[in-house]
Formats: sequence, structure tokens, C-alpha cells
Amino acid sequence: MAGADFRGAEALLRREGEDLVKDRIPKGYRLPELDLRLRKQRTRMEASLLATAARLGVPVPRVREVGDTTIRMEWLPGERVKDILDVLPPQEQRQLAAQIGEAVARLHAGGIAHGDLTTSNMIYKDKRLYLIDFGLARMSHRAEDQAADLFLLAEALQAGHFPVRDAVWATILKAYKAKYAHAAPVLAQVARIRARRRYRSE
Repeated sequence: MAGADFRGAEALLRREGEDLVKDRIPKGYRLPELDLRLRKQRTRMEASLLATAARLGVPVPRVREVGDTTIRMEWLPGERVKDILDVLPPQEQRQLAAQIGEAVARLHAGGIAHGDLTTSNMIYKDKRLYLIDFGLARMSHRAEDQAADLFLLAEALQAGHFPVRDAVWATILKAYKAKYAHAAPVLAQVARIRARRRYRSE
């Protein structure tokens, strides 16, 4: 697969051997000077957050090199959690859900909000979970930002993993609360987000 390109909303991804190269693509609707400055800032931020997450004990791809608008990182030849969560044996499914809860707890305890926390941005390799794609991540200790992560994850489970949603979510929350001392205000904020959504839909 060396040389294969995968285009996302913000970047072009290219596998080169054991590496994955992420190149932020220009946005034609922005002034060129502003566009380049924003892409450079976002690239540096993403690389920094990946390094910080690794120091926090969160399994993430290793960053090998950072350019102006590119990040060369470790290629993880695993499977997306989105593709395998529903079909795992129950015990392995619980173990994976617990890893998700612990990884998110470590991330939030360290002041990082992922920004796009779905099962599409999780890799399962050798029975170990990895979080990927920190392109929308930012430093934040705000309960609102961290709650947005959990709400988005809950929505992903609802939409893509309905048969196992309840059991998986319960295990994620149990691990999250066990590993994050400030879980309570975050979960209270998740409940408020849900209440607002219900109110708007009525």
C-alpha cells in the first residue's frame, strides 16, 4: 500500500512503508497567506498534542517528523474499532471498552479534548487500543469541551453500534470514572447536552 492516498476533510494521508504522512491541504476559500499560517499552526499543534498524549500514557501513533504542513508518524496496521467492535467476543469487547474509557480519562486528565472522538478514530492492534487523528484536538480542562468528546462518542455508539451500545457505554463510563478524578462534572455536562438536544427536537 505504499504510496496510496487517503483524502480526509482537512488532510491528505499517504502511507510510505512503516510511516503515515499527513499533509494538510490548502483551503481555496481562504487568503493564501492566512491559509498557510493556519495550516502551519494546526500542524504544530497536532504534533504537540500527540506527543503530550503519549507522555500521558495514551496509546497514539509515534510522531517521527514534523514539517511546515506535514506530520510523519507511525503507521498502525490494525483495524478500526468502528469495523470490529460489534463482532468481538463479549469478554474482549468489554476489555476494549475499558481501554477506551481509560484512554479518554488519561487524555482529559492531561487537559486534552480530542474533538472528534468516534470509533472511526480508534485503532485496535494486537488487542490494544490506539487513538488517532488529533486534527481537531486542543488543550482544554473545560468540562464542556471534554463532555463534547463523550457526547460525540455516545452518538457514534448509538448510530453505528446499537446492538452493543448499552453494554459498551456502561463499561467505558466505569473505566472513565475510575481513572479521572474530575469525571463527575464532565458527565453532568454530558447530561445537560443531551437535555438540550431533546428540548430542541421536541
